[in-house]
Amino acid sequence: MKQLLAVLLLAMNLAFAGEAVPLADDPQLEARVQRLSEELRCLVCQNQTIADSHAGLAQDLKNQIREQLRAGKSDDDILAYMTERYGDFVLYRPPVKATTLLLWVGPFLLLGVGAIVTVVAVRRRKPRVDSCEFTGEDHARAAALLAGTPETTK
Repeated sequence: MKQLLAVLLLAMNLAFAGEAVPLADDPQLEARVQRLSEELRCLVCQNQTIADSHAGLAQDLKNQIREQLRAGKSDDDILAYMTERYGDFVLYRPPVKATTLLLWVGPFLLLGVGAIVTVVAVRRRKPRVDSCEFTGEDHARAAALLAGTPETTK
């Protein structure tokens, strides 16, 4: 029974297997496709390049790049086409412009605000005052307890 279950699980895995994408006949063309794919963001995954993504849209975009390269377009033409069609968001490293300035400066601003909040919190913290001072009487009681003599009450 366990063997049958194992065979069924393996058979189900075959159903989910994706088809291998054939490489171009020209290795130089495929290298350019790879290089351009690493500069474009997957619009589905949003945190991966289309070179790393397995989403259907990423495969379609790679095929578009391949077709445009075969048509003789330059890398800059293809990046301009993708940017025109999908906006600066499609670029994995967006240019520094007024509209993308917050993307570039935002992390440093948050780091600065966090540092300022930390410094202010540390400075406002009151110093710890040790109010537990021992008197001579306390020392005598402690010595009596350590010596094993009964403690005298007040």
